[in-house]
Amino acid sequence: MAKNLVIVESPAKAKTIEKFLGKDYTVASSFGHIADLPTKELGVDTEGDFTPKYIVSKDKREVVKKLKNLAKNAEMVWLASDEDREGEAIAWHLAEELDLDKSKTKRIVFHEITKSAILKAIENPRDINYNLVNAQQARRVLDRLVGYELSPVLWRKVKGGLSAGRVQSVSVRLIVEREREIQNFKPEASFRIDAEFTNEEGKTFKAKLPKNFSTKTEAEQFLSENLGANFKVADLTTKPAKKSPAPPFTTSTLQQEAARKLYFSVSKTMTMAQRLYEAGHITYMRTDSVNLSDDARNGAKKEILDAYGEKYSKTRQFKGKTKGAQEAHEAIRPTNFAAHTVRADRDEERLYELIWKRAIASQMSEAQLERTNVKIEADKHDKQFTANGEVLKFDGFLKVYLEGRDEEDEDLQEQEGMLPALKINERLQNNYITATERFTRPPYRYTEASLVKKLEELGIGRPSTYAPTISTIQNRNYIEKGSVEGIEREYFQLTLKGEKINEKKLTETVGSDKGKLVPTDVGMVVNDFLVNHFSSILDYNFTAKVEQDFDDIAEGNEEWTKMMKDFYSDFHPHVKDVAENADREVGERILGKDPATGKPVSVRLGKFGPMVQMGSVEDEEKPKFASLSPDQTLDSVTFEEAMELFKLPKELGTYEGETVEVNNGRFGPYVRYGKKFVSLEKGEDPIEVTMERALELIKEKEKADAPIYEYKELPVQKGVGRFGPFLKWNDMFINVNKKYDFDNLSAEDIEELIEDKLKKEREKVIHNWEDEGIRVEKARWGRSNIIKGKTKIELPKTVDAQKLSLEEVKEILEKKAPKKKASKKTAGKKKTTTKSAARKKNTAKKS
Repeated sequence: MAKNLVIVESPAKAKTIEKFLGKDYTVASSFGHIADLPTKELGVDTEGDFTPKYIVSKDKREVVKKLKNLAKNAEMVWLASDEDREGEAIAWHLAEELDLDKSKTKRIVFHEITKSAILKAIENPRDINYNLVNAQQARRVLDRLVGYELSPVLWRKVKGGLSAGRVQSVSVRLIVEREREIQNFKPEASFRIDAEFTNEEGKTFKAKLPKNFSTKTEAEQFLSENLGANFKVADLTTKPAKKSPAPPFTTSTLQQEAARKLYFSVSKTMTMAQRLYEAGHITYMRTDSVNLSDDARNGAKKEILDAYGEKYSKTRQFKGKTKGAQEAHEAIRPTNFAAHTVRADRDEERLYELIWKRAIASQMSEAQLERTNVKIEADKHDKQFTANGEVLKFDGFLKVYLEGRDEEDEDLQEQEGMLPALKINERLQNNYITATERFTRPPYRYTEASLVKKLEELGIGRPSTYAPTISTIQNRNYIEKGSVEGIEREYFQLTLKGEKINEKKLTETVGSDKGKLVPTDVGMVVNDFLVNHFSSILDYNFTAKVEQDFDDIAEGNEEWTKMMKDFYSDFHPHVKDVAENADREVGERILGKDPATGKPVSVRLGKFGPMVQMGSVEDEEKPKFASLSPDQTLDSVTFEEAMELFKLPKELGTYEGETVEVNNGRFGPYVRYGKKFVSLEKGEDPIEVTMERALELIKEKEKADAPIYEYKELPVQKGVGRFGPFLKWNDMFINVNKKYDFDNLSAEDIEELIEDKLKKEREKVIHNWEDEGIRVEKARWGRSNIIKGKTKIELPKTVDAQKLSLEEVKEILEKKAPKKKASKKTAGKKKTTTKSAARKKNTAKKS
């Protein structure tokens, strides 16, 4: 048995560290937090000093048991969790739950997993930093109080199954407010003037008028003034300029740049970065700092000198702007600058290369530019055209890296190119002048990257919170990465060419967006309710102030329990008041009255999503309901559109003895006959569908569903689904990749695809007890699943599925399989008993 036990959070990290330590060290993983607040109760003593009730969850009991045994037999235990608040809390929970002897326990931290960093950490141990632990506790407890108390109010007043969160709800608010800005935006038109000129040497270049004209009449008048005009260079200035590199990555800037350049989601970026860190390739990836250590700057300098030479090197240190930066004290960088790439998953390689380039570029010379500004005058009027050019004299850091831009930034300055050599008073030939109608643009919808940027600007959240926040609001269906269809808009363009002015009408698509963050109806309704009743919780300044309080706790300048008491003393009574007195609000909007019955027609959020309602629950006659179509929203649907929806479902006729009807569903409009459904094509209005059109769709569906082949006496069908083309055989769906010509699959292709799928399914099975109807299969991330009928139980990584016996599997199924629901009466009694027992338990604990 090794003398030393080193405990880290992840198996991958343990594996890397084991390489650097000798036989006297055993490295084990806690698999993240081993203790947390309970899921089925508040778990915080709100009547006392806000002491959290931490428990070890069922899936961590085996891990804790194993670590206890290892710790018992070790002479020294080294707690080596990450160097941030979460890591400090993990170390504290390990010390508490494993009941570690303080004299035989040491805390070590490092921001990179390299041999030198690990050995240096062991030479410089420290105690657990309880200020950091308390800052983490404060965040966890505050978020629990907000979520646990606000969510039931949403269930009662808005819709069941909803939830609220402190940072998540503020993020939703940002996206909802942006969407409303876009909806309320009124574009203003003006005419932009562009021209093309040729100089005396025959080189062409473009110029523009600095100011637009407000009306078409003014633009036309200006073009008329240029008829027969002579043009020359009135002024020419050339100035040297320089461009400096961006600092090395922080968590936030890495998330933004990976989204811009690699098209990664924020959560994917963090997953890839975590793997690179645990493999020892990069420094710790949760950081607010742009600082580089002396060793890092020296390593970067050596690489720059070797690869590019002395003139490309400029060692510099950056200073961060983030208040209360509390994570690791260095920027994200490679642990070894000599490694330009790493051998890993392709996406990990791409992210590593981005990190390497950014860090290297930060230590390189500025790019030297020459910027030219040209003014062009006419002899018929006093307005001047301008042209700007930029020439790169020395590339410097641009040899390696140029920072990406958001759409908003791209509007600030048009791309500048080179201008031909010009001189003052040089005569110019005008080739054409255009006056193009342009419209002011609404604000851009947020991308994941621009949302992170905004949260950081407002001081909301911290590096470790951005990825889970953005994932959570999408998983809760408050926000989606939407595809917004644009609308066509006409605009005018006037062109002066060859002493003649022509006018033409053009069209453009505006308002279309793909992959941007768009609020759902549920998200908008929940946001409106929370803003109306809990404005302080959703206030941007309050949320930023809370982050500052956490920072003060981390620095030992504030007592965390006092912060909780101050917050809860106002928050809890307000929640109770809203729960008891607020009207039930479900985003209802009255659209008008039905002309035939006089009943009110409204739109609101229903149990199964947004819907229109005719009548009210107080009426003797039951109200009528109809679902909105996917392209309609609570905010935008009109009275006329709502009345049309009441015409659905519409019966069209019969086909093969089955009634054919058209209707709107949760996933779009469809035609139904018997138990079969056929989706309408995108943009097709169900009200307009005739029996002839329905039959056309039905026959297309039947043709698509008809078997294309028979394999092992079972039919093979093909289709296209959400994830692309597929085959269906023996109730099995088989994806068809680009290697195959889907429209012209041969018999050999079909058989190969089926056999490959069967082989994968066989390799996935670890155990198959057919007589019992139980099997154990491999799952993602090194885990495994027990499957019996519709019951699926995921086993933790710590369980060796190969060694499981049938009896052990049955025992797991017995413990974890969902129990039959008790009657409401019985359930109520059980619930009361449980609460009573919990109260007694807490009382005993206090005593």
